[in-house]
Amino acid sequence: MRLTITHKTHYDYDAPVEYALQQVRLTPVSNSQQTVLSWGVEIEGGCEQLTYRDEYGNQTSLVSVDAEADSVTLTAQGEVETLDTNGVLGRVYGPAPLWHFVQATPLTRPGREIRKLWRQFDCDDQLASLHKLSSRIIELVPYQAGRTYAATSAEEALNGGFGVCQDHAQIFIAAVRAAGVPARYVSGYLMMNDRVDQDASHAWAEAHVDGLGWVGFDVSNQISPDMRYVRVATGLDYRGAAPISGMRLGSSGESMIVSVQVQQ
Repeated sequence: MRLTITHKTHYDYDAPVEYALQQVRLTPVSNSQQTVLSWGVEIEGGCEQLTYRDEYGNQTSLVSVDAEADSVTLTAQGEVETLDTNGVLGRVYGPAPLWHFVQATPLTRPGREIRKLWRQFDCDDQLASLHKLSSRIIELVPYQAGRTYAATSAEEALNGGFGVCQDHAQIFIAAVRAAGVPARYVSGYLMMNDRVDQDASHAWAEAHVDGLGWVGFDVSNQISPDMRYVRVATGLDYRGAAPISGMRLGSSGESMIVSVQVQQ
């Protein structure tokens, strides 16, 4: 399937910015599940300082905001050809060893409720257990926007009983790691069947399954990623794979508008 994607992020500041630097992960790379046919990122109100591959293989750029700017816009767009591999990325490894993906982070540290989930995990049948875990999470944490935030941890989202794709992925990751299985967070795009316009990118999880390698699980939609998905970045949690993150000096307030279009 050939997908066309446009992802625009616009920041407005209520006073000129003294200094700001953004870490941008908006460029997908080709792999066994996708081939990037064309891609570019346009920047208004800033400029790219450096481009590199990080420790997870993510194409990453450092973007500085122009001095005294009161707004900045980043627009990523291009075409990607995708394949349906039943969610299996395979035995694809980078500089980070597998044991690195068993480490807990502040967002994925297991508490009492997550430990209850991983006790149901059967290491003798990993794949079946992972699918059961995914089903159990969506039962306990139905999808509902506006109840959690970027800083909400997996344990907090599970206790709260509601969440979005970020929360579902991080709960899944926390439980899987508690069972001693490597897991990671994936950010990217999903073509929805009922709409083109979206207000955010998507997120899911991957676990390392014996004999298969990395396998994806979209808890929010209860499937493994198919040809409607485009992966952009991976990390230990949301913070390691966020499309845009950074820092800003000065007292100016900030507002952000995100628009995403994904279509065949």
